Amino acid sequence: MASDKLGNKLSTSALGHLTRDGRLLFLTRFVRMFSYGALSVVLVFYLTGIGLSESQTGALLTLTLLGDTLISLVLTTQADRVGRRRMLIIGSALMAGAGVAFACTNNFAFLVLAGTIGVISPSGHEVGPFLSIEQAALSQVIPPGARTMLFAWHALIGSVATAAGSLFAGVLTQRLQRGAVSPVESERAVVFVYAALGLLLAVLFGALSSAAEVRANGDQSNGPRHWLGLGTSRTVVLKLSALFALDSFGGGFVVQSFAAYWFYLRFGVSPATLGSIFFGANLFAGISALLAARLASRFGLVRTMVFTHLPSNVLLILVPLMPNLPLAVFVLLLRFSISQMDVPTRQSYTMAIVRPEERSSTAGVTSVARTVGAAVAPVLAGILFAMPSTVNLPFFIAGVLKITYDVLLYRAFVGLRPADEL
Repeated sequence: MASDKLGNKLSTSALGHLTRDGRLLFLTRFVRMFSYGALSVVLVFYLTGIGLSESQTGALLTLTLLGDTLISLVLTTQADRVGRRRMLIIGSALMAGAGVAFACTNNFAFLVLAGTIGVISPSGHEVGPFLSIEQAALSQVIPPGARTMLFAWHALIGSVATAAGSLFAGVLTQRLQRGAVSPVESERAVVFVYAALGLLLAVLFGALSSAAEVRANGDQSNGPRHWLGLGTSRTVVLKLSALFALDSFGGGFVVQSFAAYWFYLRFGVSPATLGSIFFGANLFAGISALLAARLASRFGLVRTMVFTHLPSNVLLILVPLMPNLPLAVFVLLLRFSISQMDVPTRQSYTMAIVRPEERSSTAGVTSVARTVGAAVAPVLAGILFAMPSTVNLPFFIAGVLKITYDVLLYRAFVGLRPADEL
């Protein structure tokens, strides 16, 4: 009963703990995820439209994610020493630069270079250094009891923004094509929007105050810190990272760009309709995050992570087994309604089991692990999508790998509970 009252209180008051910098970080989350959502709907269409094959597209997405991994690793592990605001601005500039490059060339080598050095999101999910640094900044300025709920709101903002971006991309391309603009040029316009929003992010991050820096909040520690900024938490963080990499490797087979392309191949769905489908999917995912925080207050973070994530992966396997578009969309939406409930709980758990001065590095290392896992899969998925006989296999592979992750995570971490859960 007491935990229910606490959950009710935190669900309505958590946002009250946000400072000016906290509200600004919520805004940057919205802008960033809007751009990611918009790009993910058209990216594969655009790349194949400018002359790349499905296999080249898969390879490019893999190299892009690997590049994002390196950028994220460098920026996040140095953020507390060099400055969080500075690193966020650098990440934004790399995002804008990559967007301009993708919009202005169809040369595969140049695209690989731009994707590797810059920040491009083919999945509609977080890439680059942004979320890791934001998590560390938010965690240090809020009460531990409000952490999971605030991360849930943060996830909701991101999902709503991704949904809005997906819808925007569909509407924009449809309207441009009605005005006699070619499909590839309408998709190029979305890529330019992505670049412009990267510049906007740089401006917004530049408005952060010194309170966002670790030294300003007393979280800097004189304790021992070793490889990648990790000290006593290294073993736990590396074990989590390995599991997160497995989960993301599975998810990399069905990143939103390829999922959208699958609906086109299987049912002939247009980008405009796909924008509406993924608008609804991401909206469901975001709303479910608030429920995840409530469940976590009753059952614990790890149990909530696993018991919501596992059935969503069963639904993922069922998507290509549906005989028609309405049923496939229904199962997809049902899957999205629970698939992201592990996100705020995972983020909160990761921040809770390490020391404050290791949070930026922990978030960075685990994020990099997820990106590495996700980066390997698209090149394999591209090969499978190029052959009609194997176009459904990515869904089956992804579901099995992600279910394996759920089982291993539960066995390894259900007994390791954060102090505020004890």
